[in-house]
Amino acid sequence: MIGLDLSGYDLDGPFPRHLIDMSSSIGVASRFKLVIDIVDREKPTIRQLIQRLAGARGHYVAVGTPERIADEIQTWFETGAADGFNVMPPWLHGGFDVFAAEVVPILRRRGLFREEYSGSTLRDHFGLPRPESQYAAAVRATA
Repeated sequence: MIGLDLSGYDLDGPFPRHLIDMSSSIGVASRFKLVIDIVDREKPTIRQLIQRLAGARGHYVAVGTPERIADEIQTWFETGAADGFNVMPPWLHGGFDVFAAEVVPILRRRGLFREEYSGSTLRDHFGLPRPESQYAAAVRATA
């Protein structure tokens, strides 16, 4: 993901930050910056960074209490860094349920997650009119 050969380094040793050169990054700069931010803030070992990035497939991961995760989502939303989120639970058959039960209520209290939906389809949620049936239009055209 970051294009560095770390084969000569101890997996349980500190991540060699001095090897990271943002000016020579290949690929998506925002993903590369995410890695740099994690390394600078958390000082992970190589193994810890691999485990962190492998599970998230390069996406930002919010970790902590439900309150802290809600705080991060709120910050990203209110600063315009994101207008929506994909939840990637850390484990199947339960991880999403925990997020829905513990984080979503906090977001609802803060007015950041809707209480109810305006319709039953995505089109309804966007306030778009239902298009005329192409079949009905064809019948009218021949009548």
